Amino acid sequence: MTAPGRLERPGRVVRHRPASAIVGAFVVAAAAGTVLLSLPVATESGARPPLMTALFTAVSAVSVTGLGVVDTATYWSSFGEVAILALVQAGGVGIMTSATLLGLLISRRLGLRLQLTAQTETRVFGLGEVRRVLGGILLLSLGTELVVAAPMAVRFATEYGESPGRAAYLGIFHAVMAFNNAGFALYADSVVSFATDPWICVPIVVAVVVGGIGFPVLLEIARRVRSPHGRWTLHTRLTVSTYLALGVVGFVGFLVLEWSNAGTVGGLGVGGKLLVGFFQGAMPRSAGFNSIDVVAMEPVTLFLNDLLMFVGGGSAGTSGGIKVTTFALLAYVIWAEVRGEPTVHVGGRRVSSALQREALTVALLAVGTVAAGTVVVLTMSRAPLDLVLFEVVSAFGTVGMTTGLSAELPAAGQAVILVLMFLGRLGPVTLATALALRQHTRRYELPEERTIIG
Repeated sequence: MTAPGRLERPGRVVRHRPASAIVGAFVVAAAAGTVLLSLPVATESGARPPLMTALFTAVSAVSVTGLGVVDTATYWSSFGEVAILALVQAGGVGIMTSATLLGLLISRRLGLRLQLTAQTETRVFGLGEVRRVLGGILLLSLGTELVVAAPMAVRFATEYGESPGRAAYLGIFHAVMAFNNAGFALYADSVVSFATDPWICVPIVVAVVVGGIGFPVLLEIARRVRSPHGRWTLHTRLTVSTYLALGVVGFVGFLVLEWSNAGTVGGLGVGGKLLVGFFQGAMPRSAGFNSIDVVAMEPVTLFLNDLLMFVGGGSAGTSGGIKVTTFALLAYVIWAEVRGEPTVHVGGRRVSSALQREALTVALLAVGTVAAGTVVVLTMSRAPLDLVLFEVVSAFGTVGMTTGLSAELPAAGQAVILVLMFLGRLGPVTLATALALRQHTRRYELPEERTIIG
């Protein structure tokens, strides 16, 4: 009998369980983070934090969400903040990617099981490329974070009077959070104090986009820079076009809906409104920072953000949600069905029915999860539906923008949000992987019969 993860004959993988391995690694990381954050040294007061506070923060960090039940800047000590930063970095790059690199450094070679596991997390196809890809991911992550941290650190030192050491720390912390699409900030109001400062807001947006659009897309762009000839893959074309289109929707939608809202951007000049719109249009991709008071936004703006957060960013990036490719593919499926076409074509390519079913399954299960979570949280909170839905979608989409509801919920409600963050980070990738690996060819087909639709 062939062992899991082994090859029965060249070119054919018999069986492996990368999904369960990924889930297990994230559970271990969350548990380790909980232990670290439960230490008295992790808090400013020196008192041991409640278990739920440590667990919630650790899961939020590993899932690169950014939701919190306490103020990061005032509650956690420098030790606690660094622990959160390390958990976010590990979660953003991918626990299994980190484990694969560690195995490479120790043994100087990758086993097939590790390669397959790493390949699933990074969504890059071709075992021969895994080593180069893993090195590229770390180089991209650290390089982007340093490039983004530099202008912010200079700005914190020159404009806001921070010492060089503190300014560098602030720059690095927020750069890591931005690249990994996590919403933790070292200011109680997130980045509201810097809403009209492009030297803070623009680098954050750049890091959010680079981290959230997906590693396969960035790697292909890098290859195309060196060799510009050839056809772009369907994945890259679909991801970039949909990502940019939803960014424009977020930017324009926010400005149209909030232009005269005195609680958000109504009192700003045109330049300030455009900068805030640019910033807030990018944040629903799964980033979690906010440069205006979220609670002060119009209900319709909250709902627009719900939709954008639910979709999320690119596959194999640091963003959450069902991913832009899933959303775009379902749009093409609907378009083909409306036109009465028997197959779905995207960018000159035919999309298999199996891939269509995977996208539909991921989307519908995500809708069901958000709906169930909203109902449960509503029973535990007196908050209105729009605020509860926003918090639930933010948790499931691993966004991190908050109305402050998570901190006000009882322990049971916080546990629900915690589970939503974990499912949102691991659910789509592990579900899609499991569906792809469990495809079967039926030995027979039953007679066809239609039911009434609509």
